[in-house]
Amino acid sequence: MKTKRAYKFRFYPDEQQEQLLAQTFGCVRYVYNSILRYRTDAYYQSQEKVGYTVANARLTAIKQLPELAFLNEVSSVPLQQCLRNQQTAFKNFFEGRAKYPAFKSKKHRQSAEFTYRAFTFKSGELKLAKCDKPLTIKWSHQLPSDPTTVTVSKDHAGRYFVSCLCEFEPTLLPVTDKKVGIDVGIKDLFVTSDGFKSGNPRHTAKHAAKLAKYQRRLAKKKLGSKNRLKAKRKIARVHAKISDCRLDNLHKLSHRLVNENQVICAENLAVKNMIKNPKLAKHIADASWGEFTRQLEYKSGGHGRTYVEIGRFFPSSKRCSCCGFVKEKLPLDVRSWECPECGATHDRDVNAARNILAVGLAVLAFGDNVSDNGISVSLSSCR
Repeated sequence: MKTKRAYKFRFYPDEQQEQLLAQTFGCVRYVYNSILRYRTDAYYQSQEKVGYTVANARLTAIKQLPELAFLNEVSSVPLQQCLRNQQTAFKNFFEGRAKYPAFKSKKHRQSAEFTYRAFTFKSGELKLAKCDKPLTIKWSHQLPSDPTTVTVSKDHAGRYFVSCLCEFEPTLLPVTDKKVGIDVGIKDLFVTSDGFKSGNPRHTAKHAAKLAKYQRRLAKKKLGSKNRLKAKRKIARVHAKISDCRLDNLHKLSHRLVNENQVICAENLAVKNMIKNPKLAKHIADASWGEFTRQLEYKSGGHGRTYVEIGRFFPSSKRCSCCGFVKEKLPLDVRSWECPECGATHDRDVNAARNILAVGLAVLAFGDNVSDNGISVSLSSCR
């Protein structure tokens, strides 16, 4: 069964393309903020709920105003697409999945979405609407099909990217009998049930000195000056380097786990709550557990693997993987402990990974509603 996936590439615009993209980003940002203000005021002033149809009519009206004639100088497709994205944001808000839509700022990441009517893709060349030349894209691999939607973006470091949404046929990996449970952490990004420890490259710590130096320089720049803008750009490049290194490492690790194992069991952690700890917030953010489990989930689904998440309140570290005894307290500084019931000595993280694997297999066998006794039996049998 075919599915859709986005493929992201970096490109290098010329002067004319850079100017057109800057104008497009500005128009998209203006339309989004203007319609968002219109919808918000309509609700608070007259209790009127403005939908996509009325918002689109509002866009047509403001484009006819003489003072907003610049909106007609760019392609109309990105302007309409930003309203569709805004409608999706409102839907997520009303269904409790997100906060109220926020206004866009020119200081943050800029983007514009083009559908198939606003670009052409022929012989490996992508040409946007109102552009004279195709984009100079650094293709890292070939697209599986012609893109249906193209999103052009510019990050804080001034780099341009294009994301192509394409249809592709997932390739199923050969079936294997290997199963693994993983326990994520800070000292090691993850530890498997068979004792493998991945280590932690700590990308943020590696660039901390350079980042601190650039931040000290930024603090001495005059507000609103070009030198301050240049200093902010240098800081953004360091952050982009850290982010790229982190993502590259996570992709390699998740790809290895998916290739080698048929079933992958992990813990469903509340990272947003855990990151509120002031002493561990930077280390948890650098580990990026949420992104790691997200990659495991979508890669497993695309290659015929099974990904299982167990509840976050299961005492995986405090439960003995041999006999099922649960220790009352186990501080974070205790990395190994001995079970008073059976006498087994456990590495804290390896023991947790084994328990996660056992519970994940129990969930696959008996469903989500597994009783505590059922989990204990599964732990004993799996051991």
